[in-house]
Amino acid sequence: MTVAGLLLAGGRSTRFGTEKAVFPLAGGELMMDTPLRALRAACAVAAVSARPDSGAAAHAAKLGLPRLYDRPGDPEGPLAGIRAGLEWAAAQGAEGLATAPCDGLAIDAVGVRRLVAAFEGGGARAVIACSPAGWEPLLAVWPVEDGLALLERELAEGRHPSVRDLLASLGATPVDGYDGVNVNAPSDLPEPLRR
Repeated sequence: MTVAGLLLAGGRSTRFGTEKAVFPLAGGELMMDTPLRALRAACAVAAVSARPDSGAAAHAAKLGLPRLYDRPGDPEGPLAGIRAGLEWAAAQGAEGLATAPCDGLAIDAVGVRRLVAAFEGGGARAVIACSPAGWEPLLAVWPVEDGLALLERELAEGRHPSVRDLLASLGATPVDGYDGVNVNAPSDLPEPLRR
């Protein structure tokens, strides 16, 4: 079973104050580099969901990765990027799409591989990471065919449910052992990563 990877870096970063995905960290990396490296190591192929004029799109191009853009008229939020990712994954012949947020600084290849293994192991229609705080809906593996059909239907009918609710409706299996660090402002960065 083939699983493609998608870094979600298309948000506006309004709470962060600047484009979060390309925020420079101590050591010279950008915020998106850690979760992107994990996806590239754990998945057959990887792409970046970004705004066309963004630093994330430019960085993905520099790395030679496909850049995926939301459809015009799609509602704001991660579902439009996930739909673009599912369409791209289907074109790659993948059966699953692993997603990760661009601010997932605690995400590593071992963690993504655990999600992929749970998805590939059979019986799970979708897989979602679970931290002590609960489900981490942007760190998940989606079934390409069923996920795309569900998203197409929801968005065509003008609904924009939460990512968590959509994964639940797909019968997502939670996988424990993930850190739910969420970086909404530069001050949320762990001290060693601040420049």
